[in-house]
Amino acid sequence: MVKLRYDAGNIFDPKVHKIGIIALGSHLENHGPALPIDTDAKIAAYIALESSIESGAKFLGIIYPAYEIPEIKHGIHYPLEEVVENITKTLKSAKKYLDIEKIIIVNAHGGNVPLVTYLDTIESETQLDIIFNNKIIESEGPHGGSGEISMGKILGILDEDEVINQTNLKEFGEVGLSKFTEARKQDPNIETGAYEIENHGVYLDTTYGKQLFNLAISSVLLDIEKLLDTL
Repeated sequence: MVKLRYDAGNIFDPKVHKIGIIALGSHLENHGPALPIDTDAKIAAYIALESSIESGAKFLGIIYPAYEIPEIKHGIHYPLEEVVENITKTLKSAKKYLDIEKIIIVNAHGGNVPLVTYLDTIESETQLDIIFNNKIIESEGPHGGSGEISMGKILGILDEDEVINQTNLKEFGEVGLSKFTEARKQDPNIETGAYEIENHGVYLDTTYGKQLFNLAISSVLLDIEKLLDTL
């Protein structure tokens, strides 16, 4: 058998090869006219890949399905149990083929947050230690708002000509989740985001976009250091 050089390259620590980073977003939901339907997936993948490059941890790609609460209908999503099943199957494969022991899930879609209640189940099924990193959701602000627009510019997925139409909420009511009345009633955070869009609109700021990405990547790198301490 070939002896692998686990200490080769620019890596945090040879043990970092036991850690995998996988992206979780949404591929099929509206984000207003300025951003594509797979914005969340691309944001999550970028954060996960950059964190992998900086640390040496393994980039495991992206989970395909995503979940959303029933009160929000702005795309195509799947039952929570189906997403959990897909994540479990994917991580089992990573463990088998890549000798992974620890996982960081980088989430960039707010609808996926209920998955945290299933983490114990996924850990039990896969025999992996898992961190659910939700930093970008906690930081970016309203759906399709200034944070995502600014990050979209950094990624090259933003149609700048359409930014002026992003707050035409009669046509694009998914921005800020403004048209989802029941969701706004049930979740104060959604209400706050909708209010922000309705009253302050959106703006494009590449410095802000870079700051959001740096914050999220730094958060994942910190999670990697925590996991290294347990290996």
